[in-house]
Amino acid sequence: MTQTRYFTEQILARRPYLTVELCRAVVAQPLRRSVQPDGRVRFWGAVILPGETEKRILRVVTLEDGSTLHNAFIDRSYRDEQP
Repeated sequence: MTQTRYFTEQILARRPYLTVELCRAVVAQPLRRSVQPDGRVRFWGAVILPGETEKRILRVVTLEDGSTLHNAFIDRSYRDEQP
């Protein structure tokens, strides 16, 4: 799985709790997946961050190919009932 320069230089640097492995796990087994109007693909998955015991929802955004990591963050507004 490849990463954009933005993901490597900005996202991983600003969010030290994120790892490529966490993002790969979400893309491999998402709770939900949707395609944005620009073609990028969003994946949501439950993860446990290092040093924590509670699950959180991680949103991972890939490029149109569905495998190049572009963005990732904890999605505090995720709800199970969303389409």
